[in-house]
Amino acid sequence: MRRVYLDNNATTPVDSAVLQAMLPYFSEDFGNASSIHSFGQRCRGAVEGARASVAGLMGAKPAEVIFTSGGTESDNAAIFGVVNAAEGAKKHVITTKIEHNAVINVCEELHRRGVEVTFLPVNREGLVDPDEIRRALRPETVLISVMFANNELGTVQPLEEIGRIAAEADVYFHTDAVQAAGKLPIDVEKIGCDLLAISAHKLNGPKGAGALYIRQGTRLHPHSFGGRHERGRRPGTENVAGIVGLGKAAELAKKWISDDAPRVAELRDRLQQGLLAHVPASRVNGGAAPRTPNTANITFFHIEGEALVIALDLKGVACSTGAACSSGAVEPSHVLTAVGMPPEEARASIRFSLGHNTTADEIDFALSVIPGAIEHLRQLSPTWKKSAASAPTPAAVQS
Repeated sequence: MRRVYLDNNATTPVDSAVLQAMLPYFSEDFGNASSIHSFGQRCRGAVEGARASVAGLMGAKPAEVIFTSGGTESDNAAIFGVVNAAEGAKKHVITTKIEHNAVINVCEELHRRGVEVTFLPVNREGLVDPDEIRRALRPETVLISVMFANNELGTVQPLEEIGRIAAEADVYFHTDAVQAAGKLPIDVEKIGCDLLAISAHKLNGPKGAGALYIRQGTRLHPHSFGGRHERGRRPGTENVAGIVGLGKAAELAKKWISDDAPRVAELRDRLQQGLLAHVPASRVNGGAAPRTPNTANITFFHIEGEALVIALDLKGVACSTGAACSSGAVEPSHVLTAVGMPPEEARASIRFSLGHNTTADEIDFALSVIPGAIEHLRQLSPTWKKSAASAPTPAAVQS
C-alpha cells in the first residue's frame, strides 16, 4: 500500500547525508570528545565543527551554542536557568497560552514554586499582541518566553518587536524555535533574543540531539550537575554522533530554506485549497497570519479528529490532530481552545505538516483519499445528520 507522510511537525526522516555523516562516530571514531588523546580529539573536532554549523543556522557565534538532548531540554535549561539565576525573592515570567508543553509545563512548575507567571492570550489566528507583553511587564519580570512558530497552527510570532520590548525593559527573552528551524530564516541578532532552542529531529536530523543558543553574558544557572562539559552549562559525555547529525542537518537546512521553502509552501496551499474545494464545512485555522511554509491546520466540522487520523492511516496518509507530545490526550488541544475554538471544533481539527521530501504527487494522492474518508465518517456522525440541512457552506467558513 502506498504511504504518504504529512506529519513532519512531529518528526522528520533522517536525511541520507546526515546519516552518512553520523556513521563513523558509531564505530571507528568512537572516542570521548573530552579525552586529550587522538581518539578523543578527532571527536572534539567533529563536535566543534557541528557547533559552527548550528551557530551559522542561527546567526550566532559558536561559543554561544551548547548541545542538549533536544528541544524540551533546551527549553527547560533556558527557563529554569534564567529564573534560578535571577536575584530577588519575587520573580515574574511572561509567556503565552499556546506555547509547547516544554514551556507551558515548565512555567506551571515555576508557579508551583512561587514564581509569578502571566499566560497571555492570543487572537483567533494564534498571534500574541506585543502591547499585551508590554502591559504585563513588572519590576520583578525576569523572562519573556514566546515561541517562534506554533507547532499546531504554524503561526509565526512578531519576535523582533517582542525582542525590542524585552531589551527596553532589560528582561531576558527566550524563544522556542523548534518548529521554525529548517523552515524559516533565524537570526538571533535580528530577533534580539537571549536564548533560542532547536531540535535535530525536526529538521531531518536524529532524535536525541538539540541545541540552545545562549547570548554571551546571559546569567544562567545550570539545570544539572556533573562535569564541565559544554562550557559548564550542560554536563555529561557528548552524544558525538547525534551532534554531528545535528550539525549536518543545520548545514543542509540553510540551503533548503532558500531553495525549497517556496516549493513546500505551494504544495501546502495546493492541499488546503483542494480540501476546501472538495470538503464542505471546512476551515483553515491560522490562515490569515504569517505561517511556516509547511503547516496547515484544518477543521472538518462534524467529525472526530482522532477517528479521521486512524481512517487516513489505513488509507496510507499519515497526519495528526496536533502535537505528537500530547498523543493520547483526552482534552482538546490547548492551542486551539486558546484561539477561541469550542472543544468540539478543536477535536475536529487536523494538522497536515509537509516536509522537505514531500512531492506534488503525494499531495494529489492525499487529496484523492481525504474527502472520501471525511464523508464516510460524517455519514456515521449524528451531529452531521442533524445539521446537514443547515451545515456551514465552504464559503461561509473558509478563512
